[in-house]
Amino acid sequence: MKLAVRGIDSDIVSLVRKGGEDANGQRAVRAKAVGLANPCRHCLQLIAEGDDKLVLAYRPFSRLQPYAEVGPIFLHQRACKRYEAEGLPVWFAYLQPALIRGYGHDDWIRYETGNVVAGSELGAECERILSNPDVAYVHIRSKYNCFQCRVDRA
Repeated sequence: MKLAVRGIDSDIVSLVRKGGEDANGQRAVRAKAVGLANPCRHCLQLIAEGDDKLVLAYRPFSRLQPYAEVGPIFLHQRACKRYEAEGLPVWFAYLQPALIRGYGHDDWIRYETGNVVAGSELGAECERILSNPDVAYVHIRSKYNCFQCRVDRA
């Protein structure tokens, strides 16, 4: 099965970079990236140590509903290109562990799909979950429950 992996929508990123509100109705916090664990959720690349980043609350759902979780994410402060590919970024193999869940067309979690896996298993786990016709898409999150990306069938 081919996967469709995308960073968060460029229009949302543009609004946040221009001072628009995040999912909590606040402006993003500007900070310097410290260490190696600073993934930009738009380009899905790691923000280099010392580079400027934005920290904000993000809800990866188009409408409010009981399973519309909000969590912190990072973005490059500078412009970057949205990630769109048929596979996960290579560095996802280092997510130890990663949380993965399938969601239905109603955006509700499909509980039987939730799992905690090693980052190296994420691609295969996405394919397994998406083989279920009741699952519309998958979310990958860090062990801290920070949204990483959405994965669809290609």
